[in-house]
Formats: sequence, structure tokens, C-alpha cells
Amino acid sequence: MKATAKAHPIQGLVKYHGMRDEELRLPYHDSISVCTAPSHTKTTVEFDPDLDSDTFVVGGEELEAHEADRVATVLAEVRARADADHAEYPVRLESENSFPSNVGLGSSSSGFAAAAMALAEAADLDASRPEVSTIARRGSSSAARAVTGGFSDLHAGLNDEDCRSERLDSPLEDDLRIVAGLVPAYKETEHAHREAADSHMFEARLAHIHDQLAEVRDALREGDFERVFETAEHDSLSLAATTMTGPSGWVYWKPETIAIFNAVRQLREEGVPVYFSTDTGASVYVNTTDEYVERVEEVVADCGVSETTSEARGTESHGVETMVWEVGGPAQILDESEALF
Repeated sequence: MKATAKAHPIQGLVKYHGMRDEELRLPYHDSISVCTAPSHTKTTVEFDPDLDSDTFVVGGEELEAHEADRVATVLAEVRARADADHAEYPVRLESENSFPSNVGLGSSSSGFAAAAMALAEAADLDASRPEVSTIARRGSSSAARAVTGGFSDLHAGLNDEDCRSERLDSPLEDDLRIVAGLVPAYKETEHAHREAADSHMFEARLAHIHDQLAEVRDALREGDFERVFETAEHDSLSLAATTMTGPSGWVYWKPETIAIFNAVRQLREEGVPVYFSTDTGASVYVNTTDEYVERVEEVVADCGVSETTSEARGTESHGVETMVWEVGGPAQILDESEALF
């Protein structure tokens, strides 16, 4: 009746934007991502008859309102599939992230993936990871890909048989290094998805997204770093164009974001294999190879901006916090000794 799971967050490569069905979180088109490790979410759940009600705690704070409702949706799907009587007991769920959340680094993907994996295990579901991905999708479409891990492809569809994630094998897994440039800025991914289809750029995005998906699938199979991450870079710009031309005109990039873009392009001119990528946030993923990762991290860390200070109207320069990640595997059930409670 108790289980603990760990999942890695995702970096979107060909990203979904907007949902055909918000309740079931069915996207308009396929999407491809890569999991980032060692960043992770760890979640422990327990069905406990002594509890009065379900409780969800993330980072030491109990979830309320919409955030609690999203977790409850995942839990309801597990209960609907479970045969075990104990699955109807109230649930205690506690979750912790090893990385900053709500800044564009995919915390919802690993959060709901770990929750779905732990709940399925605690409820005695005999489910494959693609099947668990359909449960995680109820919380976040990107979480489906965090369940299967590595490079994964979430297929669009109108039901769980079609709309599920599968892992894509690629020789790029061992050599890829991801420098995350952390640019703190609060974001509202839910809001961006909700109004995506209202942008006049949305139909244009749909018109070319299938070619991008085919390009990335083929390039991953062939181990072609340039094709994969050049496409991911262009997809990031397409996503931003759609978001910025929606009803709210939401611009989420910050000066540091643009500085990293420019630095990456300068490095490419110098012969370094490196490409930037963003999701709906100001933080930047910088994709390179093991050979060049130290140089790339140094450059990204130096992409801060100068700010005017109140003391004598001087200036103070701030660098960019960086983290270096590798490709992460699928969501995993952990030993009971690693439980959070």
C-alpha cells in the first residue's frame, strides 16, 4: 500500500502546444523530448485507512485548489483502474524536487510522472510504462514522456490506446550534455496552453510540426546531433512566436535568455556543436556534447546582465546559474529505504 518513485524532468525538443481536450490532456499533435538527469522528483505515496482524506504535499507545502485538483485527477485514474480494495483508502502523497521548479525546467513532467508511477505501484496495478504514461498524462502531457524516459515520443490521439508515450532509441544518449541556464521568472504554462489555438500563428505551427517530428525521429535514429538540436532550436522559436501572438501577448524571455541565445550562436560560429532550446519559461537548455561541455558552461554562466543599483547609481553584474545534465532514464520504483516518510 506504499511506494516511492523517482522520475526525471523533460526538455521538450519538438514541443506540444495547446490541448485538444483539457480534461484528458490530449495534445493536438505528437511531441518529442529528452529526460534530464540527475535532476529528479522523488515521490512517496501510501494508501492509509487511518487518514480522513487525501493529502498532497510538495516541497513541504500542502497543495490546494487547482494544483491539488491536478494530482487528484491522476489519483482518480489509478483508482478507476485498480482492483485492490486498498486503492480506495485515503492517500498521503509527499514529493520533493532536486532542482528549481516553475522556472521552465519541466518540474510538472517529473512531478506527475513520479506520482503516477508510485500510485500505480502502491495500488498494485500491473501496468507497463507506456500504460502508466497515460495515467501521468492526466496531470501533464509532458509527464507521459517522463515516465518512459530517455528520448521519448508522446503520440497524439483521442484515447489512451493511441495517446501514450514510447521511448526512442538513439546513439546520442551517451554523448549529449545539457547545460541548463537558470533564469528565474514565474511562468503560467497552463495559461499558455489554454490560449495557444487563439494565436494567428497556431495553424502555421501545425502546418510544419509534422515535418519537424519526422526529422527528429530520423535524426535520433541516425545519431545526427546537428539535425536533432537545430530542429529543437527552431521549434523553440516557433513555440515562442505562437505564445507571444496569443490574446495575452505573453513574453516570457528575459535579457539573460537573449544573451544565452546570442552566446550559443557565437560559439557555433567558432565551430562548437551547440544549440539552445526553451520551453514556456525564461530558462534555457543549451545542448552540446561531452567534449565541449566545460567551455559551453563557462560561456553560459557569463551571460548575466548588469543592473543599476541604488547606491550611487552604480551597476552590478550578475552571472547565470548553471547546471550540467545528461540523459535520464525512465521513471523508477525505489527501495522502501528511500521513502520520504
